[in-house]
Amino acid sequence: MPDVLETAAEPTRRALLHILADGEHTVSELAERFPVTRSAISQHLLLLAEVGLVTARKDGRNRYYRLDPSGMATLRRALESFWTTELDLLVAEATGPKS
Repeated sequence: MPDVLETAAEPTRRALLHILADGEHTVSELAERFPVTRSAISQHLLLLAEVGLVTARKDGRNRYYRLDPSGMATLRRALESFWTTELDLLVAEATGPKS
């Protein structure tokens, strides 16, 4: 299974997540916003679904994608795991008064 951070880091997939934060969209609606094929967007969405960041529902011929709250919470925890005390100290040192 692909890594959630690696999957979300790819620029097109990251853009898809930003768009889906506004609500549910069909593949066609999403594809209109990118200079790639509908098929390419579908592949990106399948990867996002595989790692649990989006879910899809079928209605007639359309698939509607939306963010999966539990998957997004997993992504958030993964990102927050990088923010350690050491990073806090580094930021404090970098932004603190210069001697």
